[in-house]
Amino acid sequence: MPKHARPRVVMMADGKRVDGGPTEDCLGTDHGNGVTLEASILNRYDRFSLYNSPYPAHDEGCAIDLYPSDDGDVAPAPAPVSGTVLETKTVRAPPKPYAPEHDHLLLIECSAPASIAGLVARILHVDPVVEPGETVTIGDPLGTLVHAGFFAPWVDDHLHVGFRRPEQNHHRAVGSLPVELAVDVRPLAWDGCGTVVETGETYAVLDSPAHPNPGEFAGIAADGGGVLDGGLAHYDGGGLLGGGDSADGPTAVALNGERIGTATGRTVAWDDVVVTANGEPITGISLFCARDADFGAKLVCPERSLECGQDVQVRVRTGSEEMESALE
Repeated sequence: MPKHARPRVVMMADGKRVDGGPTEDCLGTDHGNGVTLEASILNRYDRFSLYNSPYPAHDEGCAIDLYPSDDGDVAPAPAPVSGTVLETKTVRAPPKPYAPEHDHLLLIECSAPASIAGLVARILHVDPVVEPGETVTIGDPLGTLVHAGFFAPWVDDHLHVGFRRPEQNHHRAVGSLPVELAVDVRPLAWDGCGTVVETGETYAVLDSPAHPNPGEFAGIAADGGGVLDGGLAHYDGGGLLGGGDSADGPTAVALNGERIGTATGRTVAWDDVVVTANGEPITGISLFCARDADFGAKLVCPERSLECGQDVQVRVRTGSEEMESALE
């Protein structure tokens, strides 16, 4: 076995080893040393998000979710990096009626692209077919995607990827380096209107904003520039990608004339807002970046039954405004 290879062991979701062995303390995140993901990585996936998650691992954009194309019954999991598999672990996932009991963690010592060489990639939500000591190349199959209990029911299958220095704790949920993107993301203006073209038990997808040039990444634009990322407002915060420099201090973020939060750098803290569809409150809007032709606003609405062909107007209102409307 190569010197970097470690055996497969079972881990709990909190980082504790089932065999009783210790784990080292996390060194934390050095926000002055981010990692840049090149187009050669991102263009292998249909969609990505830095902030569309409730988990602390995504705070400040310190992890990225990569959504590959699903062309068959079993979703593939193409490797986002080249390198040597250091370790695979089985972890216990939060119990959910729609999800398996376990998830998996893969650690890969990166050799390419050059921007991440020497770092350790930490990948979740893949049932691996690779073993410690194996060498993988970008695009190689790592296994099959797992719809784990870490997912909300409206979340599509994806790879969760973070990067850490070799000396860091690679098992803890937090501690990865901030992820920077070496691709432009096109802001798409959206007036909040659209027609439902896809539904599930907990979500509905609209036909707008339509992707003007499939193959390049795009997302819903914030007023004033930049692309919104995250769960508005069912998660505590999100991101504003390509929105310019807010070094002068926190700046207001708005959508269709309604203030939705405050950006510090690229990280946004949502205001107390309520998303409505045709005047009725819903859970929120799932915001991400996409390069596929099927892109459209994704409404998270387990409390509402929207039907294909139905016209929908989405608004974001302040919590106080929504309360006053309910009392009328």
